[in-house]
Amino acid sequence: QSQLVESGGDSVQPGGSLRLSCKASGFTLDYYAIAWFRQAPGKEREGVSCISASGGTTNYSDSVKGRVTISRDNAKSTVYLQISGLKPDDTAVYYCAAPISPNYMGNVCALTPHEYDWWGQGTQVTVSS
Repeated sequence: QSQLVESGGDSVQPGGSLRLSCKASGFTLDYYAIAWFRQAPGKEREGVSCISASGGTTNYSDSVKGRVTISRDNAKSTVYLQISGLKPDDTAVYYCAAPISPNYMGNVCALTPHEYDWWGQGTQVTVSS
């Protein structure tokens, strides 16, 4: 009934840009911090970015800092991840996630997978020539 659905992944050339979307179905994102993670073949799932429920706090991993912007549109129950300057190392399945309870993280967010309980199915980003 309640789920997160990612979209926007594509196959692009290095230096390109994408905007990924994470849309809630069956519930509203208003009171949830949302995080983006990614997982490449043979690698651990890593945090990319997160945004607090209010949108007032955002965090970015060092690997993407300066190249990504996370934002949310609560009216559309959607969180976006804008990525520019894509590199082959960005190739991965990108997941969005929410904690099990609203307001769990208050005014902050975290990039640790264990803090999140609800996960989307992922969207594939492939960066190659």
